[in-house]
Amino acid sequence: MSEGSSSNSTAQYPAKGPYSTQAVQESIQREQIGLGPYASRPDGQAQVVGDIVAPPKHFRLLSLVGLAYAILNSWTAMAASLSIALPSGGPTAVIWGIVPSFIGNLAMAASMAEICHVYPTSVGQYHWAAILSPAHMAPAISWICGWFAVAGWWALTATAGSLAGSLITGVIALLHPNYEVERWHIFLIYIAYSLGACALNIFGLRLLPKINQTAIFWSLTGAVIIIIVCLSTASPDFQSGDFVFKTYINETGWNDGVAWILGLLQSSFGLTGYDAVSHMVEEMPNPHLNAPKTMILAVCIGASSSFIFLICLLFGIKDVSVVNESAAGALLESMYQATQSKAGAVCLQIFPIIAMAFTAQGLLTASSRMSYAFARDRGLPFSRVFAIMNRNGVPIPSVILTTSLVVIFGCIYLGSSAALNAILSSSVVFLNISYSIPILLVVIRGRHILRPPSLPAPTWTLGPVLGPICNFVGLAFTLLTTVFFLFPPDLPVTGENMNYAVAVLALVFIISVITWIVDGRNNFIGPRDLGALLELARSEVDRDAINLHSHHAHTTNVEKGHGEVPAARID
Repeated sequence: MSEGSSSNSTAQYPAKGPYSTQAVQESIQREQIGLGPYASRPDGQAQVVGDIVAPPKHFRLLSLVGLAYAILNSWTAMAASLSIALPSGGPTAVIWGIVPSFIGNLAMAASMAEICHVYPTSVGQYHWAAILSPAHMAPAISWICGWFAVAGWWALTATAGSLAGSLITGVIALLHPNYEVERWHIFLIYIAYSLGACALNIFGLRLLPKINQTAIFWSLTGAVIIIIVCLSTASPDFQSGDFVFKTYINETGWNDGVAWILGLLQSSFGLTGYDAVSHMVEEMPNPHLNAPKTMILAVCIGASSSFIFLICLLFGIKDVSVVNESAAGALLESMYQATQSKAGAVCLQIFPIIAMAFTAQGLLTASSRMSYAFARDRGLPFSRVFAIMNRNGVPIPSVILTTSLVVIFGCIYLGSSAALNAILSSSVVFLNISYSIPILLVVIRGRHILRPPSLPAPTWTLGPVLGPICNFVGLAFTLLTTVFFLFPPDLPVTGENMNYAVAVLALVFIISVITWIVDGRNNFIGPRDLGALLELARSEVDRDAINLHSHHAHTTNVEKGHGEVPAARID
């Protein structure tokens, strides 16, 4: 592609917009000379062309799996939230609840992976909603999807520090029976984890891939050690198989069916966030293959490890009621009952405490990239500020924004624990809504939109039978759980046990609508560089074929006297 052809296209076609021919051609030109975001650089530095900064490729498949697993951190999240499922279904909800959660989340992850394979872009579901929507509806649909996705990630980022605070204060409570946990104690730990993750993301970018690789080994090793120690010390005084696999407990006031579904929040929370790697596609090679693989692997590893871990943990429990009410927390109390040693239980607790540090940085990494990409498309207030990335490939303003919001969430906790719990539980609902929008568009508009003629034929697909099955199963599970996760956990409903997630859901929806009316409908045009990003992402598949197709499309449109058809739009 010569400079002349680029300038000619600029004169004939629109110079701005989400599918600007000029943006596509200039981005491909930068890629061809080794300056684009998908061109690997041996020095690990970001590429800079004018005012455009393209992040270097720090992440490989193993570090990506580590990142995804660090974010899910499934066995720790499920074990730390045992107090949700034990009163709401008992051991049957803890163990067998993983099965529908795994099937539902795997169906969603596979459906999203299939879309990501065709359209690997950094904002994931928000970009996919824009691509798959009818042209006249794309800005509004992608705006709402983007707001729910960003809000979900902001809320999810706050969960790591909150759980870490509970784990550490639980250690103090176990060692000192007279100790009373205060909210500000948890708040200080919460802030320490949040600021530590912020420092790592800003100053330790090159360390993140190694940290993420370490995260998955640390987490899985910790799970194995805890299992071995708890089983060996609890032997031969185990709980019966009937208790672990058949016992049903309902202390919620709801009927048994509703209570069991509410208990699914534990396992669903432990398996959400698998879209994280789709927000890192600009920092990985072959994103059309590595991102989908990682999504599915993260859910499979998380569900299988959690299933085994929780079975072994339940076999060592002596008194379920004490586990539910202990100031030490459900996980630590369970390990203490199995080992009968405070020192031993505290040593085992070190594994989840450190695992939460991995989770904190992983959540912040993915969340800040999501915020950066959405701001780059002018989706956030003060977008020009939050769309800045430094020469090392770190979106520092977005990292600081996410960290600041997490700190604000923590300040809310000082005034009301119910308010913070609503924000944290809302993360599952928000992310599920954002996941559902692009999948629903595929179901409504047909699977042909996953085979765009402007891109090479997909090399990985679920097929005409498995694809629709995954789509419908995933959407059905998400609809069911989203509705029930907005229910109060106990009856009768009071100000203390009210599930304020429904209020947070309404708040985010209202904010997205108001900002759309005030600013979005006039200035928001959807993903601004989507065509260019897609061309670049697929350039590693068959760059020559893409350029040849672009040349033919350009020639045909000129002959017909039309502007060029957007590469990513199927209407």
